[in-house]
Amino acid sequence: MQRPSARPDRRPPPPFDSSAARRLRTALGMGPDHVAHALRGSYGLPHVTPALVAAWERGTATPSHPELTALAGVLWCSPGELIGRPRTLREHRVARGLAPEDVARTVGHELHAYLRMEQTGRWRGTERQSAALARMLALSPAGLVAVTGREDQLAELLRGAVTTRWQAHVRPLSKIAPLDRRLLEEALHRLHRDYRHRTAGPQSRGGDDFLDRIVDHFWSAVEGTGP
Repeated sequence: MQRPSARPDRRPPPPFDSSAARRLRTALGMGPDHVAHALRGSYGLPHVTPALVAAWERGTATPSHPELTALAGVLWCSPGELIGRPRTLREHRVARGLAPEDVARTVGHELHAYLRMEQTGRWRGTERQSAALARMLALSPAGLVAVTGREDQLAELLRGAVTTRWQAHVRPLSKIAPLDRRLLEEALHRLHRDYRHRTAGPQSRGGDDFLDRIVDHFWSAVEGTGP
């Protein structure tokens, strides 16, 4: 078995599904002491104790990336089965069990450039590269926008769309949100109408809250306009 690197891992830990870890361990008939022993003996993690394994399963501690990969090996599952809802590009890649080299090669980036994008959270790919990334990581349109660090830009454009002429924002939004043009137009029209309804009349309320949550409202509108 390949052992994780002994060098300190300074990356933020991935989102960990503690209930899945506990369920998988129980299904294998293992106790926390068995898991800790395997992590120490087979994966070179001498610091792992039964108490640490129990803390992972209680959610009071979170395994690092190397620890999670090793834990998946002990529990005979993929790393993705131990990860909660991925949030970042790195977390989505780890959840799919992919090496950075594989993703970089598939989307057409140099490895160092791709790793830099993972570290900064800023995607620098073209539309073609973004589409390849979405296919490889099985990302929804909302997921692609989130992991490529464009939610703030999306929110700014959406606020402009609902407070002015939404038709003028279709083209710039289409460069951020990978959606069919008709679907995008229908979603923007619905958002614009909903915002006007909330802000109509002297006693109107809820406009500011609507704008604060504009990205969530947008994806809800997209789902509502689908076939």
